Amino acid sequence: MEEKTKSGSSITSVAEKEFNLLCRHIDVLKTVQEHGPIGIIRLSQMTGQPQHMIRYSLRTLEKGGAITPSPNGAVVTDKIHDSLGTIESTLEDLTTTMQDLKKKLK
Repeated sequence: MEEKTKSGSSITSVAEKEFNLLCRHIDVLKTVQEHGPIGIIRLSQMTGQPQHMIRYSLRTLEKGGAITPSPNGAVVTDKIHDSLGTIESTLEDLTTTMQDLKKKLK
């Protein structure tokens, strides 16, 4: 891990936090897709994430139109395939960008 600065952050900490957030959102989305309808407590148990983080991910995914609440828990919407396609495309772009950045460091 990179050495921390006096303020307790590093040049990569923001990127790492955002990457971890993306991973959590994807994990929650895939779990809802595979096991929905599903509630916060069960999602928390299945993903190993605290309930408050699950709530945030569900709210974010709902705003994006990928999931919707139901009386029995969260379920995916008909936009799920579009959402997954967008995520996959974005990850491919990020992979290319990261490879370019690694070349710049050499």
